[in-house]
Amino acid sequence: MEEIASAKINLALHVRGREADGYHRIETLFAFCEGGDRLRGEPAETLSLRVEGPFAAGLAGEGDNLVLRAARLLAERTGVTTGAALTLGKNLPVAAGIGGGSSDAAAGLRLLNRLWRLGLAEADLLPIAAELGADVPACLLSRTTRGEGRGDVLTETDVPGLRGAPVLLVNPGVAVSTAEIFRRWSGTDGGPLPSDPRHGRNDLEAPAREVAPVIGAVLEALADARLARMSGSGATCFALYADAAERDGAAARIAAAHPGWWTMLSRFR
Repeated sequence: MEEIASAKINLALHVRGREADGYHRIETLFAFCEGGDRLRGEPAETLSLRVEGPFAAGLAGEGDNLVLRAARLLAERTGVTTGAALTLGKNLPVAAGIGGGSSDAAAGLRLLNRLWRLGLAEADLLPIAAELGADVPACLLSRTTRGEGRGDVLTETDVPGLRGAPVLLVNPGVAVSTAEIFRRWSGTDGGPLPSDPRHGRNDLEAPAREVAPVIGAVLEALADARLARMSGSGATCFALYADAAERDGAAARIAAAHPGWWTMLSRFR
């Protein structure tokens, strides 16, 4: 069995406040690409995970991968005693603001629900996902969703013209720490998230550019798009185009000018 762990995009991300426990209240609009990591699973007596692909090295030595944590938690909650042989194709860069680990964990829940024949509905899986991280519930759904609270209070929404729209993801090869970026947030509430993401913003862009100034160069390279913005805490940026030809042309220009940057051509789900 196989599941796609779709790349998560924050079309806009407004930080509304910092709580006493250090967490932040946010309002965000999650959207998901057709492409991402790939998780495969086969029946086995024990639970195991093998990581392969272009960004596998970024998870080397990680003893408690979020996919395995998701699998163990699901088994614990459902009384499953069998295992699974899991293989993660790591196609997305690590610590890149596109929900790689969260989406991998969510894919693990979906895949093992099928592999172990649990028959759980999304509503049954969402509380388990919430225990794994603030973004995991949205990634479990992998549909356009408004997130509030810590990003885990979800309302499915529709953004006209988004489904199937060509999107280009660009990462300059710099990993940034989500915790560090949130710590650097200015503390100023710039106002609520509008219904139209074009009129939104990403409040983490400024602190992320302090840590990784190259993000500015990425956004400049995407300036001809209909909408270009940093996703999550960075450093990946995304750009929406009118059609696939415009997207592909932009990707070719960026690849020629910045051969060390990672790009992914996709469409929104």
